[in-house]
Order: sequence, then C-alpha cells, then structure tokens
Amino acid sequence: MLLKFPGTSQVFEPLTALVQALQQATAAGSAFVFGFIGGGAAPYTVTSPSNGFVLAFQALPLVLVISALSALLFHWRILPLVVRGFSWLLQKTFGIGGPVGFASAANVFVGMTEAPLLIRPYLSSMSRSELFAVMVTGMATIAGTVMVLYATLLEGTIPDPLRHLLIASLISAPAALLIAHVMIPPGQDPAEQQASPLPPADPIRYHGAMDAVTRGTLDGLQLWLNIIAMLLVLVALVHLVNLGLAGMPEVDGAPLTLERLLGWAMAPIVWLTGIPWAESMTAGALMGVKTVLNEFIAYLQLAGLPEGALSERSRLIMTYSLCGFSNIGSLGILIGGLGVLAPERRGEIVALGLRALYAGTLATLMTGAVAGLII
Repeated sequence: MLLKFPGTSQVFEPLTALVQALQQATAAGSAFVFGFIGGGAAPYTVTSPSNGFVLAFQALPLVLVISALSALLFHWRILPLVVRGFSWLLQKTFGIGGPVGFASAANVFVGMTEAPLLIRPYLSSMSRSELFAVMVTGMATIAGTVMVLYATLLEGTIPDPLRHLLIASLISAPAALLIAHVMIPPGQDPAEQQASPLPPADPIRYHGAMDAVTRGTLDGLQLWLNIIAMLLVLVALVHLVNLGLAGMPEVDGAPLTLERLLGWAMAPIVWLTGIPWAESMTAGALMGVKTVLNEFIAYLQLAGLPEGALSERSRLIMTYSLCGFSNIGSLGILIGGLGVLAPERRGEIVALGLRALYAGTLATLMTGAVAGLII
C-alpha cells in the first residue's frame, strides 16, 4: 500500500526535499571545517572530480548532523510522539506488550542499542519471547541516523531511495515480530501481553535544546568514528582474504574471492525473494557481504555495480533485503549493549544472539520478497 496507494508519493516528497536540505547543510559544514577535502573549492584544477570524493569527510559527516537533529527532536518531544503512535499501531495489530511495542517502534527511528535503553526498567522482567522480539526488531531495521546516509549513497542507483529505505524499515518491524513469535512463541498467560504499560513519553532527558544538540553531536561523533574504523578494518580483511584465495586454483576462468563464495552461498536464498537466477550470484554476494560484514559496505557495492549487473527491479529488491542491522558485527554490539542494560540476563541474551541474527535476516528477506511481488 505504501508503494502503490495513490498519494503516497506526495507524502514522501517533503522527505526527499528534507534530505537534500540536510545534504546541502552538511556539505557547507564539511567544506568549512575540512576545506577542499570536505567538498570545498579545490586550490588546484580538478581533472577527475569523481576521484576527489573522500567518503569520511564528504558523506559520513551527515551522521553528525542527523544525530544532533534527532536528539533535538527528542528534546522537543516530537520524535517520542511519532514512536508512541507507531508503538500503539503495533500493539493493536500484534497484541504485544507496551515495552515490546515501544522498543520495536523506536528501532525504526533510533539505533538497536538506543531502543532498548528506552525500556531499560522492563528488560529484567520481560519474558524470553519478549526479549527475543526486542533483539530481532533491532536486527531487522536500521536507525534514522544512517537511513539518510544510505539514501545519499543510493542516489542514482534506485529512484527515491529515502522513500524505499523508510518503507523497508517500517514493514520489517512487524515482519521481525512475526518471525520472533514463530521461533519463540509467547506464553499462554495474557498478562505477558498486557500487564506492562508504555514507557514514559520522554525517556531521554536533556537540560535544554543546546544540551540536546551537544550530546547528540557527541553521540554522532562516536558513530562517525566507529563507521570509519570498521570500514577500514573490514575492507582490509576482505582484501587479505582475497589475497589468500588468489593462491587457489581458478574456477570458471576467474580467481576465487570472498564475494564469489558468498554469492554461491546466498544465490538460492535471494532467488527465492524474486531475483532472476541470472542475477542471483551478484545479488547473493551483496547479501553475503551484508551478513558477514555490514549493510554499509553492501550498499556501497550495490551503488558501485556496473550498468546491467542488476535490473532496476532487482536493485529495488536488494535495497529492501539489505535494509537491516543483521550482521555479525552488529550482533556483538547488540549483545554488549543489552548485557550492560540487563546484566542479570547476559547469559540468556548471548544464547539468543545467533537466533536473533538469523531471524533478523529472514525478516529483511521477507520484506524484499514482498517488495518484489508489488514492484
């Protein structure tokens, strides 16, 4: 309905304009601070503009602006109102408890570690099924702080990328709840579903708008540094693995690479989402990179594919299928974050970790399959 219902495109047009405004504002800040490295005027003649793009200083600073803006919207109680509205919808349609619905809704807008923080008082008393549902929704969605960044990366790859990423995150949350309830069904006690009320409307407190902007910027700085460090290390590790595989015999006239191995492993799975078999190796490699490394690198590779490698429909399906934090690195972050918030349940959280990764991946693949049926 979000893809085909008349009038929905008009709803997303202001969001597209907002993204463009954020990009321009971030570019102005980056150019002021970093000069030509951040996109400002170069002190020399540029013969190849594409080679002058520096990811860390031209694209990633958007995370800082989004993080500060999100904190300000939380302080003004605009974002909590949106989260509570989506939470109410999830409770009415799935019959889940207040804290689970609130955390599931929050996962669409904030990170997978920030969302459980909003329901910290309830984590120790949650049932195993409810705790698992919170973990799976964190794995199956992406945070608003990186959603705009990914939309920027995918410009020119798919039409209206922010709209598709937002829809993917919105429908992956109920998909994650469905799979979580299938894998670990809720108990028969109705109190498990209804006893817990919604968390307070303002779970994150700031001492004024400037405090919100400052703390949001510092949180964004940590995320910015983490992204840069993880990208550097993961790309280096992939290159190291490929150097090792290069010493093995070639297959079909080409050397073995990690991307090819992942493509073979994931090709049948992405084929089930609606990707043509002729394109399943390429799409499977993207899905494998997303699962083993992270979705950022997968989206970078999707944006860098040569013309004709994937059809427009397949690119859209993969945009939906990749839209989630379900990867090994994020699993470590989730377990570490939840373990701090609920130390008495650390063992249970660790035991549920791999199942949450599996369930989150299934949820995003289901979202991609549904998108493939409609597109």
